[in-house]
Amino acid sequence: MNNLIFQIKSNHEDSEYIRSKLMEYNMKYLSDKEIAYVNEDISITINDEEGNILGGITGNTKLHCLFIQFLWVDERLRGQGMGAKLLKKVEELAVEKGCRMIRVDTFSFQAPEFYQKQGYEVYGTVEDFPEGCTHYMLLKRM
Repeated sequence: MNNLIFQIKSNHEDSEYIRSKLMEYNMKYLSDKEIAYVNEDISITINDEEGNILGGITGNTKLHCLFIQFLWVDERLRGQGMGAKLLKKVEELAVEKGCRMIRVDTFSFQAPEFYQKQGYEVYGTVEDFPEGCTHYMLLKRM
């Protein structure tokens, strides 16, 4: 293995290959029960009569955990409890799928207090990321 070359590039195929190789390795250490809960994408949307998306939540299940990726509500609907309703729906879905917890990351300029009001606990923070802000990691056990 002499003359190895490090290539810096951004392409989906390489990322998927690396991901699949790590998953292949991980599978050696997981039970069949845990493997059944690896990598399922989910999304829930709020739509108007014309089908336009006015809010939504996306996530991914892995190892009995649902990871929230994005939660967004159109500004016209904010303050009406739509975010809490989306979160409740995704929590119900997580329970249906056998998840034992939900994890989410957010920033100080986004919604850490919102998640805490919904029963999520801060388990980690990174100060000054991005600069001048705090990055919060939260979870809720089901």
